[in-house]
Amino acid sequence: MLMVARGVLRRVDDQSRLQVLQATFLKGETRAGLERFQQYGYTAHPHPGAELLSLFLGGNRDHGVVIAVDDRRYRLTGLAQGEVAVHDDQGQKVHLTRAGIVIDGVGNPVRFVNCPDLYTDGNLHVAGEVNDHTSTMQAMRDTYNDHNHGGDSGGKTSSARQKMR
Repeated sequence: MLMVARGVLRRVDDQSRLQVLQATFLKGETRAGLERFQQYGYTAHPHPGAELLSLFLGGNRDHGVVIAVDDRRYRLTGLAQGEVAVHDDQGQKVHLTRAGIVIDGVGNPVRFVNCPDLYTDGNLHVAGEVNDHTSTMQAMRDTYNDHNHGGDSGGKTSSARQKMR
């Protein structure tokens, strides 16, 4: 009896090797020091108010372990069968869809850190500006399209006939 309990997260200590949680369970029952087990390679820092499932081994309520935490306030919905997503409370996500991988930073930059080279075996389509921290593609276009130089017979040549777009 009382080996499995559903609770509400109150506090998270994210400094130790396993997260340590405080949660409320039965009416008026608050437990602290609950170690949270997460899937290898994935970690998250949930908000207070998230729901959790805890095990109390041997029914001893003095030392519980949390095996699952979910938060219906932020859960991503509408995935097709077999799809997978990693998401946060801001709506940012990496979504493995049936049609391909969608990375959505919800207006925030998506950064590739310590990535000396980035390869694609297809085309690169960019809706915004391309910038290499010294110039932009638009600046290169403007320089090319407006350039002229001295001609063979003196004077200046005209601007490029075919503009770079």
